[in-house]
Parts: sequence; C-alpha cells; structure tokens
Amino acid sequence: MQTSEHQNSGGIHQFYHQPVRKLEPCCLSEVQVLDNNECPSNGIQQTHISFGAYNEQYFTLESAPVSAGYIVCDSSPSDGSVSSNRSPFSPQGSQSYLSDPHHSPDNVSGSPLSGSSVVDDGNELRHKLRELELSLLGPDSDTTDSCNCSFRSGVLPQVASNSRWKMGEMIPRLDLKQVLVACAKAVSENDMSMTAELMGLLEQMVSVTGEPIQRLGAYMLEGLRARLESSGSIIYKALKCKEPTGPELLSYMHILYQICPFYKFAYMSANVVIGEAIKNEPRIHIIDFQIAQGSQWVSLIQALACQPGGPPFIRITGVDDSDSAYARGGGLDMVGRRLSKVAESCNVPFEFHPAGMSGCEVELADLRIYQGEALAVNFPYMLHHMPDESVSTRNHRDRLLRLIKSLRPKVVTLVEQESNTNTSAFLPRFIETLDYYNAMYESIDVARPRDDKQRISAEQHCVARDIVNIIACEGAERVERHELLGKWRSRFSMAGFTPYPLSSLVSVAIKDMLKDYSQNFWLQERNGALYLSWKNRVLATSCAWV
Repeated sequence: MQTSEHQNSGGIHQFYHQPVRKLEPCCLSEVQVLDNNECPSNGIQQTHISFGAYNEQYFTLESAPVSAGYIVCDSSPSDGSVSSNRSPFSPQGSQSYLSDPHHSPDNVSGSPLSGSSVVDDGNELRHKLRELELSLLGPDSDTTDSCNCSFRSGVLPQVASNSRWKMGEMIPRLDLKQVLVACAKAVSENDMSMTAELMGLLEQMVSVTGEPIQRLGAYMLEGLRARLESSGSIIYKALKCKEPTGPELLSYMHILYQICPFYKFAYMSANVVIGEAIKNEPRIHIIDFQIAQGSQWVSLIQALACQPGGPPFIRITGVDDSDSAYARGGGLDMVGRRLSKVAESCNVPFEFHPAGMSGCEVELADLRIYQGEALAVNFPYMLHHMPDESVSTRNHRDRLLRLIKSLRPKVVTLVEQESNTNTSAFLPRFIETLDYYNAMYESIDVARPRDDKQRISAEQHCVARDIVNIIACEGAERVERHELLGKWRSRFSMAGFTPYPLSSLVSVAIKDMLKDYSQNFWLQERNGALYLSWKNRVLATSCAWV
C-alpha cells in the first residue's frame, strides 16, 4: 500500500513527527488504581517464530485518501496465517453499572478500579491550567479567550497556534492521563471551550513513537475528535486490520502475534481443552466462530493424527464474515484447501464447511449438524462483537449461546478480553479503556523499539481502530463491547451451560508458552478459568463450558 497524502482535518497524523517529550507529572488529582494481583517472576526469553519476509509501510489514521466523505484504506500484501481482521484488543449486559465500571456478578479478575477520583476534577484542572497560564504568561494571556468558540459544521474549533505554543510551556507540569480524562469529561459535558483547550494541550503531549501512554493518548485523542465529528464508524471501518495478501509478506496481525501472547493464549488453551474433550471420538465436528485463516487447527489435526486406534474423521465449520475475505485474499474456500492439505499430509479424513457470515446471521441450518459427531465449539475473542439486549431486541449474544447449547456440544471454549466497555456510560468507558489499553501498550513496548514502523502500523490498524470505536461510537455502530468474565459466566449459565473443568495440562502449556515473552506476563488459574495478566492488569481470560 502506498502512503497517501495527509488530509487536513486535524487528525492523528499531526502527531507522527512530534518530538517525544519527557513528562514530569504534576499531581493535579490522583488516578485511583486498585491492584489485586501479585506478579510472580518468570524468566525472560526471546520469541523464535519464523515467518516470511515482509515489506511494511506505515501510515496514520488519516493518511488514506478520502473519497465521497469516506476514508479508503488500501491493502498491503502478506501471507497472513494467524488471525482475522479483528484484533483482540480489536473482537452486553442486561444491566449498566455506571457507578462502578468493573461491577460484575463475579469480578475476580483483579481488573483495577481506575479514575474514580478524577471524574470530578474537570473544574480543578481548568483552574490549575489558568493558574499555570497566568504564572507563565501573565494576566493578558489570550489562551482562554481563543477557545471561546462553538462547533461549526460539526468540526471542533482549534486553539490558535500562538496559544498552543504558549500552553506548551505548561506541558512538563501536567500528567497526560489526567489531561486525557479531563478532556473526556469536558466532551461528556459538552464544554467545547474546555475541550478545545485540552485538545490543544494533548496534541503536544502525545506521540506514536513515544512512551506507551503517549502512543495510547494519540489514539484516544483521535477517538475524542471522531466522537465530536461523528466519524468514529467511518474510521473504524477504514482501519479494519486487513491482513495483507501477498504470500511473502507479513501482516500487521503477524507482528502482534510475534510480540504479544494474546493469540497464542487463545489458540493453545482452546486446543488443549478441545483435544481432551474429543479424545478417542471416531467423528469430530469443530465449529469455529472466527476461523480467520484456520491456523489454530493445524496443530490439533496433527495431534489427532497420532490418536491410538487411528485418526478420527474431522469436520470443521468455519464462520467468518465477508470482512475477513480481504485479509485472506479470498473466501473461506482458501481456508478449506489449506486445512485439507494439512489433513491429507497426516492421513486424516477431513471435510471443511465454509459459513461466510457474521455470527449474528448464524442459524441452525448453517451449521450442518449430523448425529454421531462429537461437537466442539470455539469462541475466540468473538462474542463481544455480538449485540446484546441493550443494542438489539434480538439479543444475538444470548441467542447464539442458546442455539449452541441446543446442539449438546462436548465442549465450548471462550476466550475474551477482561474489560467492561459494553453498557458503561461514556466517561467510565473512557477511563476503563485508558487503563486497559495502557497495560496492553506497555506490553507491546518491551518487544519493539518505539520508532519501529511495523509496530506503529500494527498498533494503528489492529488496536487503534478498536479504541476509536469504543470511544467515538454508540448504539449499533459501537461493536467493541467487552464484558468481564463474571458477566460471561452469567450469560452461559442462563443459556443452560455448566463450567467444564480445565485440566492441569492447559495451564502447563500456557506457562511454557509465556517463557518466550516478558516476565511481566503471567498466568493464574482461578475458579475454573485462566487469567492472562500484564503486571497487575488482567488482559484476557479463557474458560470452557458444556
């Protein structure tokens, strides 16, 4: 993909060539963080994963050409073999816990409660900004007056350049997290003067080549702008992480696969559970609700080929919507041919059934269920994309679970992000997103240099799009709707499922895999589920049901 000319709409491209500033926080208010987990120490080893050569280019949220008011995102080639176009940090509840964004029937995740003491600090921060301005610039400063304006044509007014330059002198005395939350609070209160002033500050504090919080701040600022300009859905659709199609090139998702254990955590935990549940079955049917390129099932097919008594007949139904066809460079038939070749090489009887549709569209007839087959169902970072009762009267999230339960599967595996962004109001959702993705950006930071263009592209196209969607969109357009494991437990229980116990082999396999990553990643098994954490923040959970 060729880098296009930057658009002149005040977006994220402004931050690409900004110098990275060293921030020395001035404690205007405290961000409360409750750390419930202790981080054990593990050895650090380097990851050794071999992929083809790549030809990576990087661009910004607004570097793609705009046509007819829509952002068009070109593709770049790769042989993508890891995941779909959705990032896990990409894939509702019947109640909205606005006072406690982490409330759940079973909040045992250790997810921190963050930002509770900054929600009401907007006025304090505003006064502090004014005090700093007066002390630095004198009583005749025009900073405040320059922001006293309103929306015109839905575009946020910009602070005058000379005012921005003056406000830049205050940056070393401000805390980036606090300014982000204060800006979100101003947006939520429709305080456009304060919003413009804080956005002017933030533009000088963030950088996609900076510290994790600076990189995250760049995309959260873009999300705020998109919310004000009602462009969040357009950006989200344009920035779908399309795995490039060339056979010799890496995709952005491959980069994340290399430097983060999230996908391996999902693949390995599900495969071990499914392998045990269907052991010695003569006929097996696996339904994967986010088949992507089918990479997850290569190792399972190879393992089942060595089953005592001979390999079983394996049939895989791959569900994936049309958005992933571009990532693969073709339809689900490509996945079928690839897996068929693997099965043939192992002398395993195999059949692939493509179901090219969204999970919302899946009905019983689409799954081709036959008697005499041991059924396993896989939900990898996928269910949080299904709208629930707060979005649609059909409540596809619970409808899909009831449908699967009616099939009497041997096991159902669920891997999801441990975050609560489904029904929360905007400001608590913003604070939760800031806390969650800051941990994720920190985990990426240890694996690649900060000016690495491949990392920048991966973060932008596979992570930033999810952040923008969470912050900028509402209703049906907000498809990134995560829930805590406690809520997923309630949903599965209401659908008639009971927990499937995890054997020790699952945690052993994951812990062995984590040896290739930073020691700040760690695993805990609790109440029949696995929790993958970065330091004190749980990022993903894995569990099984029957």
